[in-house]
Amino acid sequence: MRLKIMPQKKSLSVLQTPLILFLCQVMSALEVPLDLVQPPTITRQSPKDYIIDPRENIEIQCEAKGKPPPSFSWTRNGTHFDIDKDPLVKMLPNSGTLVISITIEGKAETYEGVYQCTARNERGAAISNNIVIRPSRSPLWTKEKLEQITILKGQSLVLPCRPPLGLPPPIIFWMDNSFQRLPQSERVSQGLNGDLYFSNVLPEDTREDYICYARFNHTQTIQQKQPISVKVHSTKSYIERPPKLLTPEGRTSHKEELRENVLSLECIAEGLPTPSINWTKEDGELPINRTFYKNFKKTLNIIHVSEADSGKYKCTARNSLGFVEHTISVTVKAAPYWITAPRNLVLSPGEDGTLICRANGNPKPNISWLINGVPIEMAPDDPSRKIDGDTILFSDVQESSSAVYQCNASNEYGYLLANAFVNVLAEPPRILTEVDLRYQVITDRPAMLDCAFFGSPIPTIEWFKGTKGSVLQENTYVFHDNGTLEIPVAQKESADTYTCVVRNKLGMAKNDVHLEVKDPTRIIKQPEYKIVQRGGRVSFECTVKHDPTLIATLTWLKDYGELPNDGRFSIDNDHLVIMNISDEDDATYTCVANTSLDIVSASAMLRVVDRPNPPFDLELTSFLERSVQLSWIPGEENNSPITEFIIEYEDAFHEPGIWHHQTDVPGIQTTAELKLSPYVKYSFRVIAVNSIGRSLPSEASEYYMTKAAEPEENPTAVEGIGSEPDNLVITWQPLKGFDSNGPGLQYKVSWRQKDGDDEWTSVVVANVSKYIVSGTPTFVPYLVKVQALNNVGFAPEPGIIIGHSGEDLPMVAPSNVRVNVVNSTLAEVHWEPVPPKSIRGHLKGYRIYYWKVKNSSKRNRRHVEKKILTFNGNKTHGMLPGLEPFSHYTLNVRVVNGKGEGPASVDQVFNTPEGVPGAPLFLKIVNPTLDSLTLEWDPPSHPNGILTAYTLKFQPINSTHELGPLVDLKIPANMTSLILRNLSYSTRYKFYFYAQTAAGTGSPITEEAVTTVDEAGVHPPAVGADKAMASRQVDIATQGWFIGLMCAVALLILILLIVCFIRRNKGGKYPVKEKEDAHADPEIQPMKEDDGTFGEYSDAEDHKPLKKGSRTPSDRTVKKEDSDDSLVDYGEGVNGQFNEDGSFIGQYSGKKEKEPAEGNESSEAPSPVNAMNSFV
Repeated sequence: MRLKIMPQKKSLSVLQTPLILFLCQVMSALEVPLDLVQPPTITRQSPKDYIIDPRENIEIQCEAKGKPPPSFSWTRNGTHFDIDKDPLVKMLPNSGTLVISITIEGKAETYEGVYQCTARNERGAAISNNIVIRPSRSPLWTKEKLEQITILKGQSLVLPCRPPLGLPPPIIFWMDNSFQRLPQSERVSQGLNGDLYFSNVLPEDTREDYICYARFNHTQTIQQKQPISVKVHSTKSYIERPPKLLTPEGRTSHKEELRENVLSLECIAEGLPTPSINWTKEDGELPINRTFYKNFKKTLNIIHVSEADSGKYKCTARNSLGFVEHTISVTVKAAPYWITAPRNLVLSPGEDGTLICRANGNPKPNISWLINGVPIEMAPDDPSRKIDGDTILFSDVQESSSAVYQCNASNEYGYLLANAFVNVLAEPPRILTEVDLRYQVITDRPAMLDCAFFGSPIPTIEWFKGTKGSVLQENTYVFHDNGTLEIPVAQKESADTYTCVVRNKLGMAKNDVHLEVKDPTRIIKQPEYKIVQRGGRVSFECTVKHDPTLIATLTWLKDYGELPNDGRFSIDNDHLVIMNISDEDDATYTCVANTSLDIVSASAMLRVVDRPNPPFDLELTSFLERSVQLSWIPGEENNSPITEFIIEYEDAFHEPGIWHHQTDVPGIQTTAELKLSPYVKYSFRVIAVNSIGRSLPSEASEYYMTKAAEPEENPTAVEGIGSEPDNLVITWQPLKGFDSNGPGLQYKVSWRQKDGDDEWTSVVVANVSKYIVSGTPTFVPYLVKVQALNNVGFAPEPGIIIGHSGEDLPMVAPSNVRVNVVNSTLAEVHWEPVPPKSIRGHLKGYRIYYWKVKNSSKRNRRHVEKKILTFNGNKTHGMLPGLEPFSHYTLNVRVVNGKGEGPASVDQVFNTPEGVPGAPLFLKIVNPTLDSLTLEWDPPSHPNGILTAYTLKFQPINSTHELGPLVDLKIPANMTSLILRNLSYSTRYKFYFYAQTAAGTGSPITEEAVTTVDEAGVHPPAVGADKAMASRQVDIATQGWFIGLMCAVALLILILLIVCFIRRNKGGKYPVKEKEDAHADPEIQPMKEDDGTFGEYSDAEDHKPLKKGSRTPSDRTVKKEDSDDSLVDYGEGVNGQFNEDGSFIGQYSGKKEKEPAEGNESSEAPSPVNAMNSFV
């Protein structure tokens, strides 16, 4: 079984014919198999008008088929051409084609003439067209002496070409000596006859090499006319004139053209200004789809012209002075053309048939018949044949009726010749299509199942679907005359085996074909439009889905052609990747997916963009003193429109090589009026901007130097500030060279005292930025001004500023300084301001120096460095924060100006009251026994007063980590240790230790400890128990077994101590640590003494009990970090600062010491006692 790919055809309209097709005898699709007897049929022949190259051999084609194979003969100019007598002429084997060898000897002109071929066998003879053989000709121009043409500017001119007559006619064009085509326009153009027309000449038309060339395509030769020299003389004035036609002449003309040719109408006019041409058709419209203009609308072309295009066409030449019209009457003639050409006729004996030959033309063609190449009037009579004009009727034909008939339709413009045979055969049906063909088609497309057949008489045909299917009906299928079955829209259920059956009276034949319906190929992810910058990378994606039984190939195209053979292009599966993109990559990219049945494609455009190319051809015009016009030509936009142009200038006189911004103009503008400054040597450049970025700068324009003028501006930033008590330093920002406006830039500096009647003192200085006035009184206000001038004149009157001569140190100290102690850490200071004249400068503020002399507690006597607070402005009081309680301070106040500090006021002494103390320096718990613990401590490092007592609070913690009742003890201030007795054995206690002054209780330090265990397992006596229990303990301790047990326990304890110390060094935690966070502050949580239960235990780490405690370090000593009550930094700079009312707004300049963090216990190893307790 052979596979046949279904051709992609459009669905044909359903033919309203019976199911069983009775096909008429004139079926064009009916072909007689070559194994059956049949008359000759011409299959190939040379064209009627055959122009040959005289340099090559002549080949006149004539091919034919028939059974038996036909023989060939030729006539030349109406007589028999005996090829055997001419050694240069040979006929190809099994062919009628003649080959005339003239390349070695012989001439083409010898074989000019009219040739006709005849193909003949026993059933008839077929003839070819009359083939006219003519050699091509490309003659030279006749030699002529051409004089120079001299003409005045504005006149019209026609340069004649008059090419030699060639065969075929040459193609005409004008070039110069360099073989460059001469430019043409509305003013200068070439006519259809080859002449070169000038509507008016200009001086630039002067040249000596106007050359007309004739190209003869058939021989690939070009002939050249002698150059024409034209000299155009300029005149100061010339007269404008209305249009006048150069061709055609007159007001009317006539034109004939043959049907289906191109109608070319031409109007060329002269005039000044140059006329424009317009075309219209009288009583009609120009055909829209067939009308084209050439040669700047001077030529009107209508393609595929027909009789309906006959009529009057009007061309109008118009300029500002008038117009001229010309009417061309067009008549369309027609060589004969077929309406119905005769077709081969196959009949069985006894049948009837018809040959029809119908043609049309203008004028109406004559129809004549021939039989076997002989006029039918000269042929023997045949009773089965009857001629009726353009029709031959056949009836009751027999085998002897077989022949070849020729129909000739001719008029004065040409002829048509057609061969059609009548073949009388008796043949049973046969199917010409291959057996068991397998067709494949895409869903929803038409399927065409072939069943080519032959038989005589013409068989009928029927189609069946499936092995037991019924005859197919026409309401679903289309049946074609050639036997093809069409399924207009194939579906999946259309797949099956189809059978065609053909019958005539001599027999029957059938054939099976098989149809497969496939899924269509689809592009489910199409490539998308991309905009990429030059040098970038782009990827197009094209995802395809196709029938799994088909093989799909994916091909990428660029502008519908192959991709360049360039390593920058790569295809990765369904992606096309382009690297290093250039301008040449700007194109349409198409992915084409095709299988053996269908093909689909999708396209996307790649737009390569980049920064614009720099503008060029900068030109300066309209030169004025303060302006110039700059014009330029934009560079290539690179596919991104230019949005603006940036114009920059260079001042080559003052700042050569430095470019400054001048102005911006919109992207559609190519000129700009530029404002200029005097005495500047300008050069300009332009930068184009688009959405991608800026172009490179253009080349610089020519230089333009503006004239000098007086300055328009004065110096800025003028100041008058004394550097010494007896001077005034006047400074300013000098003008830039660009602003000097002329040579000799100087400054006129003027000054006088503000509060006096003195005249202005002035001095002119060079181009500097400072002038010092000496001998001034101290800190006196001055009026100052600085004016620019140059060699042309002065700048406008400058503005006046107020300055001051130099400052000196203040002379007087603040008086009546008073201190009011607010609390233990804050004091308020008041003073009387100094007289303004004594300040001798700009008042900056007042500065307080203060320092601590000694500590009133007579402990920790040490010198403290002086501290400074500055209060800006004319303040009379301020606050001193961050003082240490119970301390002795001294302070003084000084006034400050721009020069420095004045003398200090009389020292003032004050004391701060007591405050609450800090936490004790450490707390150690030593010598634990069964019922006692020894506490040792040191007073706080910052008592902040006189210690009056200590407070100790402690409470037991049971095995479930609950807190017991809180015990509160008062301890005299002079004690540094305490033994707690009558405690419970093997019990953990938590201690809270405070120091007190008259101001109150300070922050606590916390610690935990455990009493030792009773080794004998007997509980020690509780506080207040009888002494019998204590005696019992002594008796047990004297027993030998108890002593040995205690030694073993001591050894174990020693081992455990070593292990615990190692764990402590690695950061171990209390065994009860996991639950400590859940316990509350003993002072907050109520004790449950009434029912004898313990309160919840709370470690100091949860920040709730007595705050700022810490756990005991390894030496059982608790140390609190040194913590003086730090001053809050106030003031500005390194000193403090207050508001006018003395309120705190800054921070004290001294270093603030850190306070102990709340709950700052570190995670530590359990104590040895605790470890033993856990072990037991």
